[in-house]
Amino acid sequence: MSWFRRVEKGIVTPTELKKETPDGLWHKCPECKAVTSKAEHRQNLYTCPKCDHHDRINSQEYFEILFDGNAFTELDENLSSGDPLHFVDTKAYPDRIKATQRKTNLKDAVRTAHGKANGLDLVVACMDFNFIGGSMGSVVGEKISRAIDYSRQHNIPFMMISKSGGARMMEAGFSLMQMAKTSAKLALLSEAKIPYISLLTDPTTGGVTASYAMLGDFNISEPGALIGFAGPRVIKETIGKDLPKGFQSAEFVLEHGFLDFIVHRKALKDRVAQLIAMLAPETAPLKEKTAKKSASK
Repeated sequence: MSWFRRVEKGIVTPTELKKETPDGLWHKCPECKAVTSKAEHRQNLYTCPKCDHHDRINSQEYFEILFDGNAFTELDENLSSGDPLHFVDTKAYPDRIKATQRKTNLKDAVRTAHGKANGLDLVVACMDFNFIGGSMGSVVGEKISRAIDYSRQHNIPFMMISKSGGARMMEAGFSLMQMAKTSAKLALLSEAKIPYISLLTDPTTGGVTASYAMLGDFNISEPGALIGFAGPRVIKETIGKDLPKGFQSAEFVLEHGFLDFIVHRKALKDRVAQLIAMLAPETAPLKEKTAKKSASK
């Protein structure tokens, strides 16, 4: 026996009187399940106010966080991948690239730009995981190399924000060559005594971890980021043992000496500016150095 019985049948609410919550107003934290408004989530720089979980963000958001007034000059923005190996899986590689470009409004998995952070010049290369898993292809290596060259030519500190699943299988050996290419460019940057800050975000794996991501003068990370070469599942299946708790988390990597420190996203801009200011004599603009020398004479 039911407790309630509909007395009048055929009750229908007109469409114009229905009250529905519009999509996209709320964000649910994947870690603690706390619900906040999208506006509050953005104000918190895409971190959870309850548990400090850092959601994955991409170059658009990082540029907005780092550059003063979100003002920057993008470098080499129109570079796009070719198809040197004529690779085909479920679809031809050029078709996959075009489809991903339309979906993400990106040309490839990294964007590079020059701007100011707290008034200090900075060149930033930031990877986008939305573009084929942030995979490292020939365009990624070329854009990072050109950004490093720009830093050397203008004597400006360089910052790399890594977020990648590793090498891009569609480019095979051409992808792996980017490890040596970018590492060689960073060696030249080091010889010029221009600081390099490497920020590892969730996830940073594969050939990216094995090359430019771990070569910074300062290797820093966001809380909870997955950092490693092979993924935890692959390692567990290979060695046949359970992995330590928190294995390959930023905190685990810091404890074992592979990071200098972990920084909350809200403090990122100020901390980067502090690191640059520490090295201000070595990174002062060339024009200022020349002016000071002329004045001393």
